[in-house]
Amino acid sequence: MTIEKAARFRALHTAPPLLLPNCWDAASAAVIADAGAAAVATTSAGVAWSLGRPDGDRLDRDAAIALVERVAHAVDVPVTADMESGFGATPKDVAETLAAVAEAGAVGVNIEDADTATPGVLRPIADQAERLAAAREGAGPDLFINARIDIYLAGIGDPETRLEAVIERASAYAAAGANGIFVPGVADADTIANLVQAILLPST
Repeated sequence: MTIEKAARFRALHTAPPLLLPNCWDAASAAVIADAGAAAVATTSAGVAWSLGRPDGDRLDRDAAIALVERVAHAVDVPVTADMESGFGATPKDVAETLAAVAEAGAVGVNIEDADTATPGVLRPIADQAERLAAAREGAGPDLFINARIDIYLAGIGDPETRLEAVIERASAYAAAGANGIFVPGVADADTIANLVQAILLPST
């Protein structure tokens, strides 16, 4: 990771919307960068499939980090890496993953709160906050940690209380060291507006 690229990536979040195209290997990253993208993201599903593995923490960490390194070296724009749930059972494992991501040259990372061992279930808030705090420790102060909240994507809980549940998690994740919040699966404009107003970090 370079400090200059890290600063550039953070600055891209101050004047939204940030268009962040996904790549799955060095060649697709180069095509995206040549097309004018200001930054490139890896996609966990695309990366896993391109390496002959299913999505959902089925790819081993070394293979994922090696892919991130190839992508980061293939382009001159900032790269953020989708590291699924952190490639590890413990917070210490997550810290090691994030240290490796930074060493590989990425300046950002996406960490989801789904418990991949139990489809449709999220990790308890305190557990995920601990994992994100470990991620921050491993990553250092400059790498951008985007915390993903899968409540809407997985259709978890009462629809009437999902907004409050997301905001509760976002607050805990921000306190743990996250720089941004990613809430996939939201299509309703009013819900998106409410999330943006309630979450102080950059949110998508």
